[in-house]
Amino acid sequence: MLDDNLKAQLKAYLERITRPVELVATLDERPASQELRELLQDIRALSDKITVVEKNDLPVRKPSFLITQPGAATGPRFAGVPLGHEFTSLVLALLHTGGYPPKADADLLEQIRHLEGDYEFETYYSVTCHNCPDVVQALNLMSVLNPRIRHTAIDGALFQDEIEAREIMGVPTVFLNGKLFGQGRMELAEIVAKLDQGAAAREAAKLNAKEPFDVLIVGGGPAGAAAAVYAARKGIRTGVAAERFGGQVLDTLDIENYISIPKTEGPQFAAALERHVREYEVDIMNLQRAQALVPASTPGGLIEVRMENGASLRAKAVILATGARWRNMNVPGEEQYRTKGVTYCPHCDGPLFKGKRVAVIGGGNSGVEAAIDLAGVVAHVTLLEFAPELKADAVLQRKLRSLPNVEIIVNAQTTEVTGDGHKVTGLQYQDRVSGAQKSLALEGIFVQIGLLPNTDWLKGTLELSRFGEIVVDAKNHTSLPGVFAAGDCTTVPYKQIIIAAGEGAKAALSAFDHLIRS
Repeated sequence: MLDDNLKAQLKAYLERITRPVELVATLDERPASQELRELLQDIRALSDKITVVEKNDLPVRKPSFLITQPGAATGPRFAGVPLGHEFTSLVLALLHTGGYPPKADADLLEQIRHLEGDYEFETYYSVTCHNCPDVVQALNLMSVLNPRIRHTAIDGALFQDEIEAREIMGVPTVFLNGKLFGQGRMELAEIVAKLDQGAAAREAAKLNAKEPFDVLIVGGGPAGAAAAVYAARKGIRTGVAAERFGGQVLDTLDIENYISIPKTEGPQFAAALERHVREYEVDIMNLQRAQALVPASTPGGLIEVRMENGASLRAKAVILATGARWRNMNVPGEEQYRTKGVTYCPHCDGPLFKGKRVAVIGGGNSGVEAAIDLAGVVAHVTLLEFAPELKADAVLQRKLRSLPNVEIIVNAQTTEVTGDGHKVTGLQYQDRVSGAQKSLALEGIFVQIGLLPNTDWLKGTLELSRFGEIVVDAKNHTSLPGVFAAGDCTTVPYKQIIIAAGEGAKAALSAFDHLIRS
């Protein structure tokens, strides 16, 4: 099951286990059960602290296995064969069950241990989803720390009957005690905050008590991370308030154009950004959404950033690095059927549409790449492009046109997403040449039409372009004294990770120059 290289790596990790771990498998006659049996035997052979038992009469999903301690019946469970992106989740579950300390804030770990109530979590994932591991790993850890928390990570491709019954069309999807709890990427602190009702108020009080920063950076993507490193290296008091550290990089699959790194994946790159920032004395305030910017009332005075949870942070200079988000089609039915057939991540959700007919909206590189990937999974892909021709690179277009189950429609303006009240059944579009209204019968729609800057909260406060971007000059000054901006939320052209990082560094240097001159 595991190749020699992977076995060697896993063996090195398993040497960190300090207490016995028991893998309790519940299997049937399906091929996936045999695959799982082989995987568990490979793992058992790599550590004398791991045992494997089969209990095929348990009333649980088959195939599945529980990671626990001998004599116990709690801990994380995987329903399926956790390979692909979920292999790391498996390794961490083994380590944490085996006594290896988790890398998380000590206060947060204690908060999890003292959660009251009984929680039965179920997470549906796909092995190609790069957003799923964060959720799976968080809930697995919670089930290790607190015996009243149970978690089963379910491979949606293997349990298609449940996917259909629960009308799941996007992963990760989490159920708590049988009811929908959340969809999409969630971090450990975010999940705990949803369970602990007093957490938000306590966090707001902590933020309000902080002394003013020399530089406060709003946003934790490549621009924000670079700004933090450059500011901290100047020896000034630096803070980062981020809705999620890593930003949109977390939603990126392959990164192959960041100079000196031939290839990496978005979540890995985001983790590296955070590790680098934490090398310095930077106050990282994660899961914090900014709500308003209040300019200084007097020259050289403090600038205030008000957060959604009611807290306020103050600083002598502020760097806005809030990034961008996927652009919506803004047509009837899109919002109604979001996660019910309308999705924005082909890598995450593609396996859920195996054998079905789908559409990709957008003919740029992202759209064409999505169509190519989906063509290997779904029955048929229709790509719709608003312009008279595709905008993707020629090599991608050639690959797309070579696929037998792909249709390309140009001059197509999507006008409506249609459905039956529960899930997508198709879309309507207008032929921009003839003006004719046409329809397509579909079960999934993947939207890939570019980005929108995360600047809605700044309207009326500083100068924005007609596209909502923060207007900056060559040194990242905005229209407000002491306020700088960097990255995809600004008017700087070419929204690329490497450009955002460079702009973040420039913004920090400009902010430092502002501080020493004022």
